[in-house]
Amino acid sequence: MTEQDEAIRQMNEWGGKGRPFFFLIDFDQQKPVVLPLEEMEVAGIRFSTPSFPDNETETEIPVFLEHEGYSLSNYTSQFQNVIDHIRAGDSFLVNLTCQTQVKLHLPFDQLYKVVRAKYKLLYKNQFLVFSPETFVQIQDGVISSCPMKGTLDAFLPDAVQQLTDNPKEKAEHSTIVDLIRNDLSIVATDVQVKRFRYIEEISAGKGRLLQASSEIIGRLPSDYPSKIGDILFALLPAGSVTGAPKKRTVEIIRETETYKRGYYTGIFGIFNGRNLDSAVLIRFLENTPSGVVYKSGGGITAQSDLMQEYDEMIQKIYVPLH
Repeated sequence: MTEQDEAIRQMNEWGGKGRPFFFLIDFDQQKPVVLPLEEMEVAGIRFSTPSFPDNETETEIPVFLEHEGYSLSNYTSQFQNVIDHIRAGDSFLVNLTCQTQVKLHLPFDQLYKVVRAKYKLLYKNQFLVFSPETFVQIQDGVISSCPMKGTLDAFLPDAVQQLTDNPKEKAEHSTIVDLIRNDLSIVATDVQVKRFRYIEEISAGKGRLLQASSEIIGRLPSDYPSKIGDILFALLPAGSVTGAPKKRTVEIIRETETYKRGYYTGIFGIFNGRNLDSAVLIRFLENTPSGVVYKSGGGITAQSDLMQEYDEMIQKIYVPLH
């Protein structure tokens, strides 16, 4: 039995018994972690979600995140490889990501207390996540997903209009909504787009970003708690951080990116015995043998501009403090 098989079995068993648990699944779904909630502190895991806020915050600690950016020449080569695949008809949308060396003046455990985010996760001092993006939520048998696709500096003139009217952003967002709708149809019935392309403003260090999201919902079978592991793994990897079509696009990602994503762009979440809340692991700091890295990226389509995509990837290297 593989680690994935064991994780699915454990999640289904605890789901069927109504036992609350924490789960963490990496991008390649090879090293999943499933733990009862009472073991979280001993395991060195701290988290906060809208359903399970930790209320552990600090406001007086200054934060400095420094970096020299990611090599433009390396990014150009990767970008061109993705564009070649898109023009060849291999993919409509590829989420290209990079890791950038950064310098921090705070350890992860202190930084965890300072950051403000919809979802936070500190995992054994190995990595720190402050994600704005929901993967799926389950509430009384209704499953919903809120993919984020489309980002712009909120301080630009007419920023909302720019983001709303941008043809590339429209096409990219519609592609992901179709993908997520199809994904949810694997596990649910009556799947529909409840809200399409609404705009949210989020903190981005010293600035603000606009993010476009949509909400897709469906109805799960009445015995879904006993199938919770099967349901989650059927939806992975997350469409918003891969692209479409998913299988071929993941192959392009592995060919193009120069590092292993690991837990970055995987998911984590909490099942409370009946309902579930989970996040996509983006806005991601990781301790590595060569120092701290920040992993970030964005969606590439046939309409993408090299410098705009490069700037978006760099723009996403931030710590949300407000």
